Amino acid sequence: MIIPKLALRNMLGAGAKTWLNGAVLSMAFVTIIFAQGLYRGFDAEVSKTLIDAEYGGGQYWVEDYDPYDPFTLQDAHAVPAPPLRALIDAGRAAPILIVQGTLYPAGRVLPVAIKGIDPAQRQLSFPTNVLTASGDGIPALIGSRMAKSAGLAVGDTVTVRWRDVRGAFDAKDLEIVQVMTTTAQTIDEGQVWLPLATLREMAAMPGEATIVVLDRDASPVAAAAGWSFQGLDVLLKDIKDIIKGKTIGASVLYAILLFLAALAILNTQLLSIWRRRKEIGTMMAMGVTRGRVIGLFTFEGALNAVFAAVVGAVWGIPLLAYLAVRGLSMGANQGDSFGIAMSDTMYPSYSAGLVAGTTLLVFLITTIVSYLPARKISKLKPTEALQGRRA
Repeated sequence: MIIPKLALRNMLGAGAKTWLNGAVLSMAFVTIIFAQGLYRGFDAEVSKTLIDAEYGGGQYWVEDYDPYDPFTLQDAHAVPAPPLRALIDAGRAAPILIVQGTLYPAGRVLPVAIKGIDPAQRQLSFPTNVLTASGDGIPALIGSRMAKSAGLAVGDTVTVRWRDVRGAFDAKDLEIVQVMTTTAQTIDEGQVWLPLATLREMAAMPGEATIVVLDRDASPVAAAAGWSFQGLDVLLKDIKDIIKGKTIGASVLYAILLFLAALAILNTQLLSIWRRRKEIGTMMAMGVTRGRVIGLFTFEGALNAVFAAVVGAVWGIPLLAYLAVRGLSMGANQGDSFGIAMSDTMYPSYSAGLVAGTTLLVFLITTIVSYLPARKISKLKPTEALQGRRA
């Protein structure tokens, strides 16, 4: 127990150097935890938004459908396979039909994707129930971004033109029954939502669909010929890749902070060994082994990490808790500029594993940096140390 007690006494006796090391290390602690928590919160929020609004428990795509290629829409439709029809009939899946069309708001020409969905579906969270509204025109649901680009509002009537399965063009009037606000641009920009039965009749595609969205707790079915299942790991891959890239980029900041922290500890240890040469020599002359002397200085450095964790907890916990509750404002419509489903306020998400992992990382780096200059003690002879010579 003599080594820990002596190391603690020496650390506390260092005064300003101990507080400087604690401040630098605590800054590294809190910054790394906050940045990682912010990315975790970003990932969780965007993923949840897309799952709720578009992906559900996964999607089945009809053969040859490519969401990034609008030219595939003309042929991307079919009657769902029997296993999928069974899920649809049981209310555990929602079919969506997608048809390419053109909107004519105020004499302008605006290409759109016309999407038909069952108003009674419960797989996705946006308000499809408004599509049951009756009026002179066909009820249509659009998003706020679409409404802004087309200059449309609730109650407006707009003409839409499409081509049916036989290649014949037709046009009808749509009545905007609601403008929804959502952070998921993928169900908003350039899209018009209609009742599924109405769009099937318009396109002469009875019983057909382009994609089928499953319940979040539904399991993929087998033998769905002509349909390919896209799990959440595939559908959310782009978001995961963005988070991964951002996390790797943030590693540069972590490395700088840890380098500064390690430099502060290394400088402290070097000065401590230089000023305490006679003390080291006296200890060796009294029979203290070199290994225990090295352990003393290494333990002192490790205690700096413990002290920094305490200091970081004092000011970091209230700050991180405040940001987790109030969030971090990213500015209005920042999600639109990035092209992802991001809200204006981001809420960091922390976990015990994140805090423990960061603490362990800083502790290991501090211990290693403390050990490296202490190794020089093994080359020091007691007589030379008592005379104040270098190792």
